[in-house]
Amino acid sequence: MIVEKGYSKAEFVSKLRRLADAIENENRFDIQIAGEQIYVPTRAEFTIEHERSDEEEEVEFQIKWKRE
Repeated sequence: MIVEKGYSKAEFVSKLRRLADAIENENRFDIQIAGEQIYVPTRAEFTIEHERSDEEEEVEFQIKWKRE
């Protein structure tokens, strides 16, 4: 299942700041995406991905973890 929602620049910046603070302080990150509450544990792994095609480019900040 994929849940995706667009955000304004200000909303996106706010979420990134909260994420950075949570990572830096080794706290769980809580976020609601399109009405679904997500809890990102401190054991999550973080990657940055770049995709390129002839027509567009994309950078994704990814957070992954295994369910317990």
